[in-house]
Order: sequence, then C-alpha cells, then structure tokens
Amino acid sequence: MILVDDAGGEWPMIGHAPWHGCNLADFVMPFFLFIVGMAIPLALKRIPSRGEAVMKVVFRTLKLLFWGLLLQGGYSHAPDNLSYGVDVTMIRFCGILQRIAFAYLVVALAEIFLKDAQPEATLAGHFSVFRLYCWHWLVGGCILVVYLALLYRTYVPDWQFTVQNKDSVDYGKAFTVACNMRGKLDPPCNAVGYIDRQVLGIDRMYQRPAWRRTKACTENSPYEGPFKPGAPSWCHAPFEPEGILSSISAILSTIIGVHFGHVLVHLKGHSERLKQWIIMGFALLILGILLHFTHAIPLNKQLYTFSYVCVTSGVAALVFSAIYIMVDIWDLKYIFLPLKWIGMNAMLVYVMAAEGIFAGFINGWYYKDPHNTLVYWIKKHVFIGVWHSRKVGILLYVIFAEILFWAVIAGILHRLGIYWKL
Repeated sequence: MILVDDAGGEWPMIGHAPWHGCNLADFVMPFFLFIVGMAIPLALKRIPSRGEAVMKVVFRTLKLLFWGLLLQGGYSHAPDNLSYGVDVTMIRFCGILQRIAFAYLVVALAEIFLKDAQPEATLAGHFSVFRLYCWHWLVGGCILVVYLALLYRTYVPDWQFTVQNKDSVDYGKAFTVACNMRGKLDPPCNAVGYIDRQVLGIDRMYQRPAWRRTKACTENSPYEGPFKPGAPSWCHAPFEPEGILSSISAILSTIIGVHFGHVLVHLKGHSERLKQWIIMGFALLILGILLHFTHAIPLNKQLYTFSYVCVTSGVAALVFSAIYIMVDIWDLKYIFLPLKWIGMNAMLVYVMAAEGIFAGFINGWYYKDPHNTLVYWIKKHVFIGVWHSRKVGILLYVIFAEILFWAVIAGILHRLGIYWKL
C-alpha cells in the first residue's frame, strides 16, 4: 500500500485504474480482505466460548472503525498539510479500515454462528471443505444476489452537487448530472454512487476520486491533470471508493479468504492444501477474466464488481500458494523476514507510513519554509537528484526510505517484543 500510494502518481500502472481495469494498487484492498478472512478460522478456533468470541470480534471492529475515522475521516491532513481538524458536517465515514472492519464483522460472526460441528473424519473428497461450511457459501451467495440486484436494478435519477474542494478553481460552483437510467456501470450514473449520495450525503464522500484521471476528464490521462475544456460535469463530483454497496460486495473477498483458512485448518498435508488453493485460485481468475473480456461484468475496483472479486481473489490465492511453497516447503523463510516483521506490526506501519503520520511529524520541523524539510531534502537530493529522474527517484525513495526503513523498524520492535495489536 505504501508503494501504490506514494509512487502511484508517477507510475500510473502502479496507481489505481481510473475506472474499468485493474492496476497494481487495485489488488491491495482485496488482498487485505482475503488475508483477514484467512486469519479468522485460525484466530477463532482458539476461543472456546461463543460469547467471548463475539465480544472480541465486536471490540476489534470498533477499534478498526475508530482508527479509520481518525485517519481517513478528514481530521488528519498528513503528511504534506501540517494542519489538523475537520468540519463535522463533512466527516468521511467510509475508508479502508472501515471496509475491513465491516467485512471482518460480518464474516467473523458468520464463522462463529454458522460453523458446522461435523467431525474432521468426514472430510473426504475435493469438495469436503465446501460441504462442511455450506452455510458460509449460502451467505456469500445471498450477498452476491443482493449486490447484483441493487447494482443493475436501482434507478438513478438526475443529481446535483456543489464543488466543496477548496483547492479547486470551481469551488462553490453547482453542477447537474443527467442520468435517468438503471443498470449502467459508467462513472456518473451507477447505483453504487447513487446509494452513497442518498445514505451518506455527497459532502461526506471522497473528494478526489480516481475517475478524475479518465480520458473523458483530462488530456493527461492516466495521469492526473487539469480538466479538459468542456469536461463532463461529473468529473468535478466526489465519489466514495469504499462506499456502502461496494463494501457489501467486498465481503465476498473475505468469505473466499475464510475458505482458504478452513483448508489450512482441516487439511494437514502440503499437497492437499495446495491442490485446493491452486485449483480454486485458477478457477476464480479464469472466471473473472472471462466476465471482463466478454463485457458481461467489467473489472472495476470502485464498484467492486463480481469479476473484480474473482480476479483479485484468484491472484491472492495463487500468490499465497507461491509464498506457502517457498516458506513452508522450501524453507526460504529468511527471504520474507522483512515482510514478516511488517506483518507483525502491520497497524503501526499502516498508520505511520501508509497514512503519512510519521512523515507529517518530520515535515513539522522545517527550516524557514514548510517545503524545506528532511523528507523533501532526502527525496530531492538523495534519490531524484542522483538518478536525474523524478519517476525513478520517487520509486526508489518509496522502496528504500519508506518500505525498507519501516521493515527495519518493525524488525527492531519485533526483537524487543513490542507490537501494536488490535
């Protein structure tokens, strides 16, 4: 996430796709949800009491929501803006941690209340784990039906908005977007945005959506840039990439992850586990690609379409399988030590690095000018200046001065036994 957030502006193939499609950044959220789902059976099997398990799940959900609102609700302006505070009428309720919290809550409660009591001896055949947890898949099927019904059957009328971004030259200007249709997956007239505008309110949505980089909006596409003369009115509008309907669909990524956790718990042999994971990974990947390239359901992270669920979950499954082979079978643990350290203090690294809190603290100590800080100096003179390329310099800065730096910090904290747990 650090890589895609901080280098994506210079490398569009790393950043989020402007609308349809799937770039590197678009795999981050589904990978989060997949591994959260995979961890749920492992964590809950150690808690014998159902009541205690529910309390732990609810408490962890509340902590995730708190940090999500604090970091992405608008209060923190780090790392570049040294001010803090937010108008309570414009707090952004949705965000990355909020979506993870929602998916975790739903799937963890399903795991607690729907887990079958069949003995492990009945696990025979390739579909045995599916049969053992059939109620989980029924929940997933219901979620998919509800999502598709709302996505394609919700009527979207014309709508109006006023630009609230004070940095925009159009601040305070009112626009009207013509829709009067249903079943469309284009930026202005999809049901995902309509439901968010109706429930959340347009002022509480993300003000700089990725669609600003579409060819319809800017000649610099896929880079961000000034809007074209006569750009559609919706280019100026907010959109919530972690909104209500898309978060309902995101539960499916976590349910798929839970299945992989069940395989890990119930099947003991490496070959048995890998057979289940790899076959399902390829099946999901192929299904998602077919849906996209036949134009049945396009890949779209902003809408969290079913094809997007399939492709990203399939890739997550195959990546996890590859890491499992290297770590648990080939015993190449030392290669992944930095990732292990980051994973053991994931919340610390997310808050300090991905959300820019540590960089914001460093930027608060400047010399005469707010842009004359240690962070800017290192970026300009150690990386960009040496390579005589802003693109290459920014990429190397993110890799070495951010990711590797925080891996070392996390490793030191691991050695000291210090962890930030939720």
